Amino acid sequence: MKPYAKNPVGAHSGTGDWLLQRLTAVVMVIYTVCFLACILVEPPRSFDAWRSMFSGSVFRIATMFFVAALLYHAWVGMRDIVMDYVKPTSIRLGLQTVIGGVLVVYLIWSASILWGAR
Repeated sequence: MKPYAKNPVGAHSGTGDWLLQRLTAVVMVIYTVCFLACILVEPPRSFDAWRSMFSGSVFRIATMFFVAALLYHAWVGMRDIVMDYVKPTSIRLGLQTVIGGVLVVYLIWSASILWGAR
């Protein structure tokens, strides 16, 4: 084994990330099915109905889990695409940094929407 990796960006086994990406897909499917069931049982017909639907803590937390799963799922997919198609290490690291930063901003933005000012 070499003491240093030739390509340090993303140089690890992808089995764990592959499994976590499948887990995030399951979380997103469960949330989507539950969300659609809520919509079908009592369709919100106004902004106030939508607002009250998202006012409960359980629904907010479930939505944040969905958003976090979606963003992690996107991270693994985008990271794999960048690792496969961008060969220069410096450009690959820069793209991964930008993508990761954007996804973190999306997570913070989602939290501010769900728990923001009312």
